[in-house]
Amino acid sequence: MKFKTIQGFFFISFFGLFINCTKETSPVVPTTTPVIPPPVEKTDVDFWLTKGDKSSLFQQQSNVLKFGTTTNNYVNIDVDSTAQFQTIDGFGYTLTGGSATVINKMNAEVKASLLKELFGTGGNAISISYLRISLGASDLNAAPFTYNDLSVGQTDLNLTNFSLNPDKTDLIPLLKEILLINPKIKIMATPWAAPAWMKDNGGFVGGSLKPAYYGVYAQYFVKYIQQMKAEGITIDAVTPQNEPLNPNNNPSLYMTALQQADFIKTHLGPAFKTAGISTKIIAYDHNCDQPNYPITVLKDAQANPFVNGSAFHLYAGDINAMTTVHNAFPDKDVYFTEQYTDSKGDFGGDLKWHLKNVVIGSMRNWSKNTLEWNLANDPSFGPRTVGGCTTCQGALTIGASSNVTYNVSFYIIAHASKFVPAGSVRIGSNISGSLQNVAFKTPSGKKVLIVENDGSETIFFNIKFNGKWVTTQLSGGAVGTYVW
Repeated sequence: MKFKTIQGFFFISFFGLFINCTKETSPVVPTTTPVIPPPVEKTDVDFWLTKGDKSSLFQQQSNVLKFGTTTNNYVNIDVDSTAQFQTIDGFGYTLTGGSATVINKMNAEVKASLLKELFGTGGNAISISYLRISLGASDLNAAPFTYNDLSVGQTDLNLTNFSLNPDKTDLIPLLKEILLINPKIKIMATPWAAPAWMKDNGGFVGGSLKPAYYGVYAQYFVKYIQQMKAEGITIDAVTPQNEPLNPNNNPSLYMTALQQADFIKTHLGPAFKTAGISTKIIAYDHNCDQPNYPITVLKDAQANPFVNGSAFHLYAGDINAMTTVHNAFPDKDVYFTEQYTDSKGDFGGDLKWHLKNVVIGSMRNWSKNTLEWNLANDPSFGPRTVGGCTTCQGALTIGASSNVTYNVSFYIIAHASKFVPAGSVRIGSNISGSLQNVAFKTPSGKKVLIVENDGSETIFFNIKFNGKWVTTQLSGGAVGTYVW
């Protein structure tokens, strides 16, 4: 019994010691309050940047840009939303037949992703809102064609053989896919040539439309619009002829201002009216060096009521010609429909020139849209007709393995299309030194300012709005889009 008592005492003592040791070596629970990091300061202005040296390619910046009233000596860009100008129809490209061909050859998954990036909204999408297509072939189709090609010596006055079949392989199916992504996209159609049997030289290149076929050709437009509508594709506008003063392209057609006015007033306009077609008729569609051409068409009292406005390119002349025409006929619209970037060009040089002249320039000269030529081609800058443009570089180069190269034209348009939807209004902003710019108010009330530093040095500047300002900077040749 004694042994057991001692043993029990020993066990209890040892167990108590174990418990005490355990308590003494347990980790100490901290009693201090954890440090919570301060909230990340939010920017008042979102800022997207592209640099001419490609070190930034349409990238959103992390800069915190806050409106304030701290004075400085930097130059100012004053944005005035009370000064309002034209309403915007959209930004985009010409979707040539060749563009459709190379895009349709892509892997289905990659193609679907690309179309969402081009025509969708949110995320990395650039939200293209306007397309120009060729009515028949352009020079960036694999071969020339119209929708009523006949053997030499034949005619088809009732257009019995009219058919959209040449575009049903690539262009029309692709347009249908695009419309599923953006049903509200605006589409302009432009012919490069009338059917050869309607022309005085009987060929695809050059020649003029025979007056005897003006009425038939007007019905050709009517059939086109009606049959595209039957395919689910609404044509918002047409021009009677691409580059009417250039008879050297393949295909092409020469049409003077007096001929165009006559065609519109005696046939095309009345044919649209009779058929109940509301598609806009837009005159000219050529360079800014000949503003008298659209003015001549619009001065024709009978043609004028049928004409919505005039379209321009900038391979010659000055972009201010658009304002010359606007001022002559302020009730008529103006449009910018084509400018290409050359495959031999310099990225930084093209970025500067096109933003200054094509995007900012056309918008500050009353244009309702801005379109680059063209959306996509292959690494050899095709498909194209014999004699077609050999150096026209698309916004995208599509390789044989569905790989996509994003070229300068992609960024030129993206800086506007992503942020300035259809229905936006251009608002006031001043040009300050080399800081070329244009401003908009979107339908949701956001303000958008696109700035191009046309100089070679970095410039610090203020964006002023409603009595406050943010301070930012752009290096020489850089482009920034600011949204607040």
